[in-house]
Amino acid sequence: MNLQQVFSQSDAIGKAVAILLLLMSIASWVVILYKGWTLRKASGTVAQGVAAFWQASSLEEGAARVRQVDAGALVLPLIESTQQPASGTLAAAGDRAQQLTRALRDALHGVLNRLQFGQVLLATIGSTAPFVGLLGTVWGIYHALTGISGGGQISIDKIAGPVGEALIMTAAGLAVAIPAVLAYNWFGRIVGRIEADLEGFARDLRELASHGKNT
Repeated sequence: MNLQQVFSQSDAIGKAVAILLLLMSIASWVVILYKGWTLRKASGTVAQGVAAFWQASSLEEGAARVRQVDAGALVLPLIESTQQPASGTLAAAGDRAQQLTRALRDALHGVLNRLQFGQVLLATIGSTAPFVGLLGTVWGIYHALTGISGGGQISIDKIAGPVGEALIMTAAGLAVAIPAVLAYNWFGRIVGRIEADLEGFARDLRELASHGKNT
């Protein structure tokens, strides 16, 4: 019996569980493929962007060099945050070091939010998909036993088929959850490494800008 026959013989709840698992699988793989591509690119461009920046003679030239190595989305917001805020605003309150700390912190949070895109979805799917599959299994077994009890004589053949079909839901839940969990852990390590590099760059940039080394 193939999966199409199993799906066609399920009731409304069984079909709903199967469709939900399919949607969760599609969503997780879209995020996995997208984040795998973006983080692979980000790992190289951040290192190249930071190295290019420190070869410049001013912040303006450093920003231009960062754009040339296609690291603007991650490194450039930190550089741009060192610009003097408009006078008379709360952003200009305090001394220069305080202004830089506040601006660099906000810029760093914005960059990290982009890097962590999809992590919550992967964690949610990885933790809930097995239980969704288990729900389908329990409901399938209940539905099968209810049908068998009303069918008169009970035999192993009558039980094994419906119960086996219901257990497919458990396997489906695990098949959805395992890639999501593995990807979440893998991406977490990559994001953590990039975050450490950006935090170190932000600290160095703060020291540079706070001493007025803009030219």
